Amino acid sequence: MSGGLLGALGLFTVLPVPASARRPGAGVLAWLPVVGVLLAVLAYLPAPAVWRGGGGGSPFLAAALVVTGFALLTRGLHLDGTADLADGLGSGRPAEEALAIMRRPDVGAFGVVAVGCTLLVQVAGLSAVLAGSSRPEGLFAVALAAATGRTAVLHAAGERLASGSALAVLVAGGVAAPVRWAAVAVLVVAAGVGGVLLGGSVRPGVWSVAAVVAGLLAAGAVRRHAVRRLGGVSGDVFGALVEIATGGVLVVLAAGAAWR
Repeated sequence: MSGGLLGALGLFTVLPVPASARRPGAGVLAWLPVVGVLLAVLAYLPAPAVWRGGGGGSPFLAAALVVTGFALLTRGLHLDGTADLADGLGSGRPAEEALAIMRRPDVGAFGVVAVGCTLLVQVAGLSAVLAGSSRPEGLFAVALAAATGRTAVLHAAGERLASGSALAVLVAGGVAAPVRWAAVAVLVVAAGVGGVLLGGSVRPGVWSVAAVVAGLLAAGAVRRHAVRRLGGVSGDVFGALVEIATGGVLVVLAAGAAWR
């Protein structure tokens, strides 16, 4: 089971699983989109306490609670990766020196700015979505963003590994190309169908699909830049891609809400 859903939950969340499941195994990354959906449901749970949907309550506070929930449920793992990658790439140093900076326990100015901007965009984007959504639509948006962020990691797993990478050495390359593209196809179909069913017309479905595509493209651009600069991917790159793709989805969904 170390390579299945329990393994993914043990590695990437604080959820209680058997100790044996907290070791990486083949196939762990393939479960990440499912983990994202499960985390979305849990992170969303506090939102209805302060937000009733349809403009009732405080969508901003609800969004802040959801984003905080994700950080708590993942031990801030992906935000930490975002900070480390920003510090490494922002240093402008050669690959080995940049990777050494990323391995340091402290966070530099680039990392602080990156995490601050990431949280600001995610909270503001989700708040804009929730302001005009029903509760089911809000949960759908959160799940779509979380699943897209983790699907972006599946494609990073096909890249070469950065020197000295710890987590990536154990799990990268463990997802076959057909599985990676099948995950994208399922995500796109789910986005379109879910958007249409919940939104009551084709337009929300189109915006949902556009949000998924935008999130994956944004993460793909950062992934390619990281590979060029660092010589490959690492656990920090994985974490940053989750946050970037999540934010990209929420921004496009917010744009869709603004132009209804």
